[in-house]
Amino acid sequence: MTILEPRRFVIAEEFVGRERRHLAGIKLYDVMSEMIFQTSDNAKTLFGAALDAQAIHGRWQPVAEDIERKPMSFAKLFLASLILGRKLAGHTQRDEIVGLMLPNAVGTLATFFALQAYGRVPAMLNFSTGLGNIRAAIGAARIRTVLTSRRFIEMAGMEDTVTALQADADIVFLEDIRAKISVFDKLLGLITRPFARWLHARLAISPEAPAVVLFTSGSEGVPKGVVLSHTNLLANRNQLAARIDFNPTDIVFIALPMFHSFGLTGGTLLPLLSGIKTFLYPSPLHYRIVPPLVYDTDSTILFGTDTFLSGYARVAHPYDFYSVRYVFAGAERVKDETRRVWSDKFGLRILEGYGATETAPVIAVNTPMHYRAGTVGRVIPGISVELQPVPGIDVGGRLIVTGPNVMRGYLRAEAPGLLEPAENDRYDTGDIVAIDAEGYITIKGRAKRFAKIAGEMVSLSAVENTAAAIWPDNAHAVVSIPDERKGEQLVLITDHPEADRGRLLEHARANGISELMVPKTIRVVDTVPILGTGKIDYRRVSKMAEE
Repeated sequence: MTILEPRRFVIAEEFVGRERRHLAGIKLYDVMSEMIFQTSDNAKTLFGAALDAQAIHGRWQPVAEDIERKPMSFAKLFLASLILGRKLAGHTQRDEIVGLMLPNAVGTLATFFALQAYGRVPAMLNFSTGLGNIRAAIGAARIRTVLTSRRFIEMAGMEDTVTALQADADIVFLEDIRAKISVFDKLLGLITRPFARWLHARLAISPEAPAVVLFTSGSEGVPKGVVLSHTNLLANRNQLAARIDFNPTDIVFIALPMFHSFGLTGGTLLPLLSGIKTFLYPSPLHYRIVPPLVYDTDSTILFGTDTFLSGYARVAHPYDFYSVRYVFAGAERVKDETRRVWSDKFGLRILEGYGATETAPVIAVNTPMHYRAGTVGRVIPGISVELQPVPGIDVGGRLIVTGPNVMRGYLRAEAPGLLEPAENDRYDTGDIVAIDAEGYITIKGRAKRFAKIAGEMVSLSAVENTAAAIWPDNAHAVVSIPDERKGEQLVLITDHPEADRGRLLEHARANGISELMVPKTIRVVDTVPILGTGKIDYRRVSKMAEE
């Protein structure tokens, strides 16, 4: 025994040495990525940044394509933006918030930059959220004009919605605007295109001015308008660029809608401002269409949520994603089963990230170099984090973030048009997280999504994870309702036809899980309500539970 002890000591010393070198390497990597971010220029407008990208990558570099299969170059984007923007300026005023109710398409991208070119602020309306929430969004931001498309409204079957919205705002159809574009307008656009930078600079738009208004999903309440500045969006784009290896040979496939912060920043602005072509698809729900299109477009980067990625995996051919090298997931937790299927069937790791609309949106992300399954990765450069203690939570705390990508503030339905500013670039995420020694973040749950049962704090997200472990191919949502004896009780809403409490109890006992985490009531439904962003609609789930 005494002979082995020195050897054991040497092995332990070598291990500790490797661990120290590993941590030192991570710290050096963090310092380098921080330096890359700090040297990036966020003090410009989105339109100015797009002009810079054209100067670097060339005016004929393709930047977008949609299901019409007519690629749009930088030159075409700016020509369309100047011509359309001049027409839209006649319907709107400088700095006005203008609603956009459009699907992912090159025309939507041109409309977005047309408003940017002339100093208008696009407000991306979530058309999948229902008339009530759309009206709340229009009211909160005091939107007077909503731009949409007749073709889109007809294909989406939203004629009744648009008719109802005419009482709240002036509905302008892009087809009508385009019909008024004359040969003179086109010639004027061609003449002014070389002077686009000068014309835009004359507006003297501050980088700190609002660049876009997005809306929270409304999964737990009435949607709030999130006002993001040019600096917010460009900072987040540069924060990601400091961590993720991508180049102009990549092709991004984005089916997440532009009204989703992940779809706008990660899937649209980041590639465009980096000279990367993006294929825009109008719906992430077309599970049988998206995988073959990813194959056909030779896409190398794919964005999605767990709900959508698991849907693609069920029906896709193993070779559909042959060209893909990065799959980024956000907005909801990636289930272990989804991760396993993508690894086994396609040989791809899902790089899970984390963020919020209020942070433009990315806060943390896994990367090929720094990856840990079950976490949402490490905080991106330029963001500082603070964990506030939460009573009843022993490991982790409530996450507070500070950084240049934190929003300017909220627009609320209770105070239309009045900006509620964020304090000192600081944002309370409302999430309970744990951070390990290497900086990897594990989400424990929403502060609002904890129930107190018999004096114990129970994470509703953890209960959902338990149900997903037993029935991985189904959707599950857990909410709490009042209970006279224990304070609160858990209700599981699931689409598994044979879900029963006995199976949950059996799993809990076999895995050392407290029986407090077993729902008292199970309700089987045909479909668990899902928002257009891929998140569970907890407002509707709560109503189901109360019924």
